[in-house]
Amino acid sequence: MTSPDIARILYGSPLAKPRTAKFAIAVLLVLVLISSYTLFTSLQAKVTSPDGVRVMAIAFLWSALFSSGTVAILWFLDRREHESRWLYAIAFLWGAFIATGIALPFNQIIISTIADWVNAHPAVKDYLGANAGFKIAAPIAGPLVEEITKGAGVLLIFLLLKSEFDDTRDGFIYGALIGAGFNFLESVHYIVSEYAKWGYAPWLLHIGGRHALFGLTGHALYTGIFGLFLGWSRQTTRTWWRYLAPVVGWLLGFSAHFSQNIGMLLAVLEQRAAGAAVSAVETPPPSLNPDGVPFWINWVFISSAYVVKFWLFLLLVGFLLWRSGVWERRVIRDELANEVEPIITPEEYEGVKRDRILKTRRIAGYNRRTAAAIVRAQDELAFRKWRLQQQGQDVNADALVTSWRGELLRLRESIKPNPELDRRELTTTFPFKSFWALCCGCRSSKFQSGR
Repeated sequence: MTSPDIARILYGSPLAKPRTAKFAIAVLLVLVLISSYTLFTSLQAKVTSPDGVRVMAIAFLWSALFSSGTVAILWFLDRREHESRWLYAIAFLWGAFIATGIALPFNQIIISTIADWVNAHPAVKDYLGANAGFKIAAPIAGPLVEEITKGAGVLLIFLLLKSEFDDTRDGFIYGALIGAGFNFLESVHYIVSEYAKWGYAPWLLHIGGRHALFGLTGHALYTGIFGLFLGWSRQTTRTWWRYLAPVVGWLLGFSAHFSQNIGMLLAVLEQRAAGAAVSAVETPPPSLNPDGVPFWINWVFISSAYVVKFWLFLLLVGFLLWRSGVWERRVIRDELANEVEPIITPEEYEGVKRDRILKTRRIAGYNRRTAAAIVRAQDELAFRKWRLQQQGQDVNADALVTSWRGELLRLRESIKPNPELDRRELTTTFPFKSFWALCCGCRSSKFQSGR
């Protein structure tokens, strides 16, 4: 990532101010230390043998493989305006380490408190059967704690990196990435926990089940819904919906998570209502290939079952993503209409008009990487112009608009980036101290704060 790329990401961000950046770094380090400690101590208590280490390593590999499928799907959805790979990594790692590590002790407190209450009420324990405390605690602890810790990451990106959070699609991408990161590590944690408890790893339940439909029916869906509505609040012109949309989105994500976690409790209550007995002995989870059915066939069946279970939430996400695509294409078409060469050529604008839901335009005459960079710069310019017009600001006086136009000129002139030109662009376009420069200890005059 070049200095201008970093500066564009931080344009208008509170992180461009040294004092705010230092405070953010300090808070982040504290969260990383807390999360690392809780995750390490939890895994250390469960992995007590060489076989346990081997199971954990295999779990990491399987979880990484399925999570890469989730990220690949999100990358495709984000094809018109790819966010920085660094932001992808940051969002994923927030879910994998910070959200998971912070949620773990709070989940344990809630689960142990409810378990103690259940043990103090034998009638409840007898009625609900084995693991009664967990059956009650799961729909409370998981949705409440985990949607807060994951949602906090999406909210921070929304508040701190406004130039990278344009619409509903951006919001879903960030939320789903954080959810995918959470699912990545949670799957591993459950595998090693169950291995320590039963002596074998229930791969189908915690890899096949938690990564059903490449993880898009789990945490990526729950937190993706919250991000989707956060993005909608950024995109809308209605003041009342700008404040209400994030609340609605979080409640919907919470509801989707709640509907998943309450399944065990509802199944027991249904059994009791039908007059059936409930076992007081916990049933071991299924292994890799129950009844001899191959893992991948079971994975397809589980994915299909989750699609049926979450069809309403998936339909909502699909509809809003479709609408966001319509909105994006309209904004790009309208805002680039009055641009001239070298920003966009008449032939390229014809490509803009022909863009469709599954067809992304290409720039002829350049190698693939440069062509993609030109398309991204044009799209970023269009979204920035739209945002400024909604705020009643002068488009031509905006530093970010000037920077994207300069980037297009640079791409036209040379396929290979020129570091000296990058520094000149940053000096003339962004008169504030870069967060990256702060991290590296840079004190050059071109980073003196101004905004």
